[in-house]
Amino acid sequence: MKNIKVHAIVLALIIIAEMIGNVSFKIGVGTIVLLPMLYALIMGIFMAPKFLKVVNQKDMLDASSLIGITLMLLMARYGTLVGPTLPKILAASPALILQEFGNLGTVFIGVPVAIYLGLKRETIGAAHSIAREPNVALIGERYGLGSAEGRGVMGVYIAGTVFGTIFFGVMASFAAAYLPFHPYALAMAAGVGSASMMTAAVGSLSVMYPQMADQIAAFGAASNMLSGLDGLYMCIWMALPLTEWLYKKIYRFKYGVEPTGKDAAK
Repeated sequence: MKNIKVHAIVLALIIIAEMIGNVSFKIGVGTIVLLPMLYALIMGIFMAPKFLKVVNQKDMLDASSLIGITLMLLMARYGTLVGPTLPKILAASPALILQEFGNLGTVFIGVPVAIYLGLKRETIGAAHSIAREPNVALIGERYGLGSAEGRGVMGVYIAGTVFGTIFFGVMASFAAAYLPFHPYALAMAAGVGSASMMTAAVGSLSVMYPQMADQIAAFGAASNMLSGLDGLYMCIWMALPLTEWLYKKIYRFKYGVEPTGKDAAK
């Protein structure tokens, strides 16, 4: 909190990003929206290389310690939007609950891709979820973060932290422009258990549908909250066992043998 340098850099990045503002451009029949949050993230990434000597290790650690505080403020703001739209959210409750099963898609897509790329037991940690904090804790408790599974989950966690928000913001624009889904459905899909990713997607959708901005934010926040509540239990009871089972099947399909030795199930 007392690192004035970090606060000054953040303020400068925010000012530059807000001066650029929203940038919209058409691709085919759709419109892609780029938000100030996206520019701030990209500029923040380019502050990190050591040869630029802009920030050091201590600055990055200080900045990372503030993420939790800022996200709490953000979620408090979203909480004020849930109340006024509560009747609509309750009406959509079955959809909000059932859409959690969509999180299993990462298993069916991620496991084959990871094994095809040459990952072994790292696949279990990398592909069982989107690898946010609860998932890191789950893999750490079950396998240890020093294990192959631990390396897998931490790799996805770091990649998601750096690129996930950017990807979600742009993907939401593409989905709204080209897919035949209602904005509320896209807002619910944005709530995967990561406040920053959800915020980027909701921001893009709100710019594209300004008349629904409050409702989109409320659906995104409610979905994100449910993902945080039941997402871990879904990983424990469904996603992780399914990942283990699919890992063995795809491994045997690729290599022609059952996984043995250090590649075998633990």
